[in-house]
This record gives sequence, structure tokens and C-alpha cells, in this order.
Amino acid sequence: MYKRLSDEQLEALLTAGIDEFAQRGYAGARLSAIAKRADISVGVIYKYYADKNSLFLACVRFCLQALTDALKDVAQKSDDLMESLKAVIHTLILHAKEHKEINRMYHEITGIGTEQFSGDLAEEVEGISALVYTDLIRKAQSNHMCREDIDPELFAFFFDSLFMMLQFSYACDYYRERLKLYCGADIFEDDSRVERELVKFLSAALGVKSCT
Repeated sequence: MYKRLSDEQLEALLTAGIDEFAQRGYAGARLSAIAKRADISVGVIYKYYADKNSLFLACVRFCLQALTDALKDVAQKSDDLMESLKAVIHTLILHAKEHKEINRMYHEITGIGTEQFSGDLAEEVEGISALVYTDLIRKAQSNHMCREDIDPELFAFFFDSLFMMLQFSYACDYYRERLKLYCGADIFEDDSRVERELVKFLSAALGVKSCT
């Protein structure tokens, strides 16, 4: 009879899974390597997860929950659209720098080899942010604080696409090199520049004054 894992051990297992999937990709990840990282046996993993698919999904949900909660919180703190978006950008940059493996895991689910998860994960991962950003734009429109001729759903999609690329640019090697190519290697030491210019970009699109 096996001893049940504590909450701390379960979290360690998911963290080990995130590291393995982020570094080796879904196809290259091995349960044996994850078990070794978590200091448990492969057999114990199977007591909690039916297969690699189940563990992968659990890792994705675990690593994105904290970020989703944080973004929802900062986005809804203010009724001012640009203040909310500024807070979102700041949070995304901090999270991407401090939790690179989590953001690499996020990138992993957008790539080849995880197509079987696309439908469910797209709704789970993006659903909340889609609603939050769309609602922010609609509220701003109703208060005459931004252009009223824009499509809230599409603009929310455009914004979130920029935010997703921003995360990858701080966490994923290829996108980091891409950002350096455009802005120089020292861009990663000047977060305020990135925040300021992205706020200007978004405010111009929305037809409101930048809150810098």
C-alpha cells in the first residue's frame, strides 16, 4: 500500500512536470524524468494520473491558474481602461521574468504535438481573459472613454495576442532573440520602456490618452 502524497508533494510533482514539459516539449517529456525530479516513483504518478496526457493537462491548469487569477484581479481593480491594461502589462512582464518555465509551458500548448488538447485548453486558458478584456472595452465605450466604432471582441483578441507574444518574448529563447533584434540586448533591463510604449500603442488604437 502506497503512502498518499501530501499537498506539498503533489505541488512538487506538478512543478517537476512543468519543468520537464517546458524543457523537452510534450513529445520529449518522460514520466521517469518527472518522477526523478519530484523524488517519487513512476508508479506513484500513475496513482494520481492515468497517463502522460492527464499529467500534462494537470500541469497546464496548475501553472496558468495563478497567472489567470492575478490578471483578472489587476484588470478589474480600476474602471479606467488604460490603467487596467497598464496593470495587466506590468503583471505579465513580471510573471514572465520570474516564472519562465510556466510561460514556456504556455508556449508548448500552442505548438505541434499538443493538437489533441487544443479545443479544451483554448477555452480554459483564454476564456477568462477574453471576457475580462472585452468587458473592459465595452465599459469604456459606454462611458465614452474610448472609440465607440471598434469591435470589443476583436480588439480584445488583438490585445491578448500582443500580450501573449509579450510573455513569450521574456520567457522563450527564440522570441527573446527576436525582441533583442528589434530593440537591443538591454531591452530586458528596461521594463518601463516596454510598458510605456505598449500602453501608447494600445491607447492610440483605442483613441484615448496614454496614462504614462
